[in-house]
Amino acid sequence: MTSYVSHTTVDCTDAYGLSRWWQLVLDYREDADDPNEPGHEECLIMSADGRHRLLFIEVPDAKQVKNRIHLDLRPADGDRDAEVTRLTSIGASVVSDLRKPDGTGWVVLADPEGNEFCVLRSEAELARG
Repeated sequence: MTSYVSHTTVDCTDAYGLSRWWQLVLDYREDADDPNEPGHEECLIMSADGRHRLLFIEVPDAKQVKNRIHLDLRPADGDRDAEVTRLTSIGASVVSDLRKPDGTGWVVLADPEGNEFCVLRSEAELARG
């Protein structure tokens, strides 16, 4: 017997707002039969194929320390640096820039509620070396 990940849950103070922000980041969708609305305390978004889901749940306490688990994002189109620029333009903040002169490395960002995530190089960048 084994298990599978049903969804990844993100505690937050504004489930609707944060779910909408992550929809922009990941090009995810809402469940058409259960759309997210302002004021909802739980908001679910999912990949186009429905295989990956993120659930945002409102909690009364604010984020206190570094995440013990986080998402690593790889740009689907373009490159890492362009994706970092896009994400900061829509409200992400840079936590730590770990890019190296040879093009390797990553950038640690935070979403509008302070949850950390990383942006890695794209598959095309990896293929170039």
